[in-house]
Amino acid sequence: MPPAGKKPTLPPAGKKPAGLPGRKPAGPGGGKKPSLPMGAGGDGAPAGLTRKDFATDQDVRWCPGCGDYAILATMQRLMPELGVPREKTVFVSGIGCSSRFPYYMNTYGLHSIHGRAPAIATGLKASRPDLDVWIVTGDGDALSIGGNHLIHLLRRNVNVQLLLFNNQIYGLTKGQYSPTSEQGKVTKSTPYGSVDHPFFPVPLALGADATFVARTMDRDPKHMQAMMRRAHDHQGAAFLEIYQNCNIFNDGAFFEFTERNTKAHSAIFLEHGKPLVYDNGQRGLRLKSFALESIDLSTGKWSVDDCLVYDEGSIELANIVSRMSWQKDLPRPFGVFFREDRPSYDELVQRQIDDVTVRRGEGDLAALLNAGNTWEI
Repeated sequence: MPPAGKKPTLPPAGKKPAGLPGRKPAGPGGGKKPSLPMGAGGDGAPAGLTRKDFATDQDVRWCPGCGDYAILATMQRLMPELGVPREKTVFVSGIGCSSRFPYYMNTYGLHSIHGRAPAIATGLKASRPDLDVWIVTGDGDALSIGGNHLIHLLRRNVNVQLLLFNNQIYGLTKGQYSPTSEQGKVTKSTPYGSVDHPFFPVPLALGADATFVARTMDRDPKHMQAMMRRAHDHQGAAFLEIYQNCNIFNDGAFFEFTERNTKAHSAIFLEHGKPLVYDNGQRGLRLKSFALESIDLSTGKWSVDDCLVYDEGSIELANIVSRMSWQKDLPRPFGVFFREDRPSYDELVQRQIDDVTVRRGEGDLAALLNAGNTWEI
């Protein structure tokens, strides 16, 4: 563990820390030059890394056709572009199909216990702020047993990226309803239909005061990679929901929003500073009172100028737009819902350690353990 200090200086454009740790020559007085990992340049920075450098020799054990394959491929293509060495990258997961992710990334990784990935990642980031930490979880892992850990990670604004694979089903345990399953869902654990009202992850993250909230889909790799990059560039807790098709136990759950013949009419892509327009420019959304209304732009009655211009810095707009998921007559939104700048948890922890060290000096663990009320047995 490195000595406590200030949060490492970040590269331009808000990217995460880059560069390999220095290594001393072998033996006293020098020796051979330190060997660098494959793909690293002589200056200690990643050079020429490709997708293959981030793939492992492990057999990928998801069902054929699972949406997780597309997410994994997109992540492996993105990683070389981020400029972060593999030795500085960590993937932490919980339990579920999505949580096999660390096995397939040639970085450091930890397959942890059910629902606790956010807690473990918080400890890791607080003690090693120089690491680039990703959390991979699912709707069951994050929103049932892990719900408590998720909301506290977000409110604390721990500087990590959290990818929530949402397939609205428990896949690993063979098809039970999950916290995001729709009402009436017939599964092995709800043979007559679920009576539960589901969670919608985006409004939940906004309610927990997350500083970055976005949504994408497994069947749009270009948009998914853009959202992963935005999440990575954000300094703080970045929450990214990914609609992921489980073709075995919940096939087609999101086809209305992801398939070519219905996507244009059913999905809308949020872009900061641009009007909310969808259906190939034929329809748009305007703000009527405190609700959104779909308007027809092809008749001449309405124009693009009547459409709401999106502001990803507005928590009020983010909350209104996020609740479109409940409204059947409105499209499902994808993109960045909300982003704000706020000091991260790990930054504040390191700053506090620095301040206390200046005032009281370096700590003494042995003295601490023997201070106050102690006794021998």
